[in-house]
Amino acid sequence: MAWSDTRLPTLLGIEHPILLAPMAGATTPELAAAVSNAGGLGGHGATTFAPEKLKAEIAAIRGLTNRPIHLNFFAHKEPPADGEAGPAMRAMLQALWNGAGLGTLPPAESPWRSFHEGQLAVIEETRPHVVSFHFGLPDQKLVDRVKAAGCIVLCSATAPAEAVELEQRGVDAVIAQGFEAGGHSGIFLSDPMQGAMTTMTLVPQIADAVDLPVIAAGGIMDGRGIAAALMLGAAGVQIGTAFLSCPEAHVSGPHRAALLEAREKATPTLLTRGISGRPARGLKNRLMSEVKALEHEAAPFPMQNALTRALGGTNDPQLSVMWAGGGAALSRTMPAAELVATLVAETEAALARFA
Repeated sequence: MAWSDTRLPTLLGIEHPILLAPMAGATTPELAAAVSNAGGLGGHGATTFAPEKLKAEIAAIRGLTNRPIHLNFFAHKEPPADGEAGPAMRAMLQALWNGAGLGTLPPAESPWRSFHEGQLAVIEETRPHVVSFHFGLPDQKLVDRVKAAGCIVLCSATAPAEAVELEQRGVDAVIAQGFEAGGHSGIFLSDPMQGAMTTMTLVPQIADAVDLPVIAAGGIMDGRGIAAALMLGAAGVQIGTAFLSCPEAHVSGPHRAALLEAREKATPTLLTRGISGRPARGLKNRLMSEVKALEHEAAPFPMQNALTRALGGTNDPQLSVMWAGGGAALSRTMPAAELVATLVAETEAALARFA
């Protein structure tokens, strides 16, 4: 491949600077391994895994590939024990639960912890090539131990100031996550609902602000988007939504269908903290619209998930959380390895037009 910036392939030990976004709940060992075997960097969202489950998932990936892999963890502040959604939010969600036959809405509670010692112990034992964090970095002592285990450390930044802080704290590369990214925004220095920047305005500013390789993320679905990011100063890209339509992804039937119908139906995406307690982007449906209207009453992250998660089990496309970025209408179905090869070919063709 003739891409001129080789910093990421050299740093990460990969052929193509294309990272599979480690999407919690949607990535699988099969998807991660397929991307790694195709020359990219396979990622797996590991934040919800208890230590034994984490160890088993790492073993499963390594049973399918001997190439570098990437695990991601959330580094959010733990919510207060008495956190709860407001009365209007609870009443609206109870009505949805009633209509779906789910019974009584439970109290808001945390379904998972921030990155912790148990997960760190598995990292130190298994030594994955790359570990990344979302919502900022955990305590510096934990970061130092991840690096001491020989892992490359990445973290998301949604503003130049965040990227500068990450560089000062010793990350090896910065993921520049734009406003149009699917799933959770990684914002950590300012109001989560204010001041977000688009990928194409964010990437050059972060590239100018730090001396580290910059990985563009948010709305990138094909080689045109990759080429644009490279021209703006990115050393590579991280892609999530485009891989959700691959057969190896763990995606519900309604979600998969909605992604492939997004272009035909001109389905918009919404950013709301009403699903989990932090801003996250997904395909617009009844659930997203109703929680958006009441998001000021959402329980603290991640406690709000306890109130919304069960609705997805109904397989009702209007009640399911269907994370997706702003480029969802460009979704296409093919195996992950074929998608990586397609992205590489498209990027090279796009870059050749400007050679």
